[in-house]
Amino acid sequence: MDLIFAALGLLILLLSGDSLVRGAVNMSLRLGVPALIVSLTIVAFGTSAPELLISVQAIIEGVPGLAMGNVVGSNTANILLVLGVPALISGLSTATCDTRKSYIQMMGASVLFIILCMGGVITWMQGLVLLAALGLMLSSAFRVALSHRRTNHAAVANDACCDDEEEIEGADPDMPWWKVILFLVLGLIGLPLGADLLVDASTNIARHFGVSETVIGLTLVALGTSLPELATTVMAALRNQAEVALGNVIGSNMFNLLAIIGVASLVGPIPVERGILQFDLWVMLGASVLLAPFVFLKWHMGRVWGIVLSALYVVYVMIVLGMS
Repeated sequence: MDLIFAALGLLILLLSGDSLVRGAVNMSLRLGVPALIVSLTIVAFGTSAPELLISVQAIIEGVPGLAMGNVVGSNTANILLVLGVPALISGLSTATCDTRKSYIQMMGASVLFIILCMGGVITWMQGLVLLAALGLMLSSAFRVALSHRRTNHAAVANDACCDDEEEIEGADPDMPWWKVILFLVLGLIGLPLGADLLVDASTNIARHFGVSETVIGLTLVALGTSLPELATTVMAALRNQAEVALGNVIGSNMFNLLAIIGVASLVGPIPVERGILQFDLWVMLGASVLLAPFVFLKWHMGRVWGIVLSALYVVYVMIVLGMS
């Protein structure tokens, strides 16, 4: 039965990822907001929902190591695997993607998170710091979105034409609101449902092999909860929407560090194990640094880079399992 539930969860994830991308892109067109901004907020929050649910449940059930491992492992998987697989399939052209500001924010969130982890435990006080940083990030994103919307309105008033978003493959600027909302709702509901089915089944299978909960969090649970991001980025890459793929990963990583650990720490303290502090946090930071050339120098993330990133993730998982 676990194998059946895992397959069902994967199917729901793929369909929900496609639905969420369609809804997010078309919502950005209707509101006059760039697809990047929508992916940094709505898409990122929707695809991070499984991590939030699992982390809070882990604290309640007295296994906080699962929560910390889930978030750190998911962030590493988001960059190495979630971007590596789409690049391997069709490549990601970042030439027109302006993600510099959001990338700097993600790096800042990562450094802040590591500094707070140095104390050995994340309590409600550190959690409030993380949530405050999340508030600053969201307010900045909304200010950018509102400014872009005002610019678009002024351009329309002057009979100017802004067709950048309308050239996105699969986008329909005339899609009715009920359909846009339906796509978003189906995606936001389906992603955590599919992830929950898949993670529960995978965890049951893994526990038969006597794997620790922290290792489960860093590997199987992290991989399972990153599948929504993977489904979303694969669909975005196939639709030539690199800004959605890259924005989704950057936004999800910020949500994981700031929102998920921030909220979970309000439920109970989250101890930081020595292995995570000495190894996994730095792997997460190093993976984030790897994105710099694609963000600032606009390197094309082709199939070679897809192989490199995916291979690095496989090596990381093997090291974690070998250390357990």
